[in-house]
Amino acid sequence: MANYKLEEKESFNVLGFGTDLKSPYTDFAGIMKEKSDFWNAVQQDGRLDTLKSLAANDYIFIVNEAVNNKMMHYAGVMTDKTLPEATRVIEFPKGEYIVIEGEAQSTEDLANTLTGIAFGQVLPEVTDVSYVGGPNAAVIMGERDGLFYGEMWIPVVRN
Repeated sequence: MANYKLEEKESFNVLGFGTDLKSPYTDFAGIMKEKSDFWNAVQQDGRLDTLKSLAANDYIFIVNEAVNNKMMHYAGVMTDKTLPEATRVIEFPKGEYIVIEGEAQSTEDLANTLTGIAFGQVLPEVTDVSYVGGPNAAVIMGERDGLFYGEMWIPVVRN
């Protein structure tokens, strides 16, 4: 099993711009293309820079959340500020989180790798905690030695 840790976190908010992913849940290639297209758009049109100007830290949050039976994907930052044009304030609960660390050549590769490890390896094998829904995030924390590094944060409950 991949390395992970359980970490207690205080509640926090992420302000984000989002998109409703239209591909079926099982269409991995379709979902990846939609996410990639979305990220290219928010980086090119300035929305990500606008969010960064409001951030409480340097972290970029790549959030997935089911909302009203829709699979939503967000670019966000940790902040208590709001923007009228933002899609959503995403509330992350206080509690335990599975945290998985990683690094990759790009932020997109890092988010995809962390998500794959979390949902493909760690969550199917852990027995003391369970993910019961709610937002989860790949958190891009920075860059060093030519690689992006960060963590996957998934809220869990004790079994």
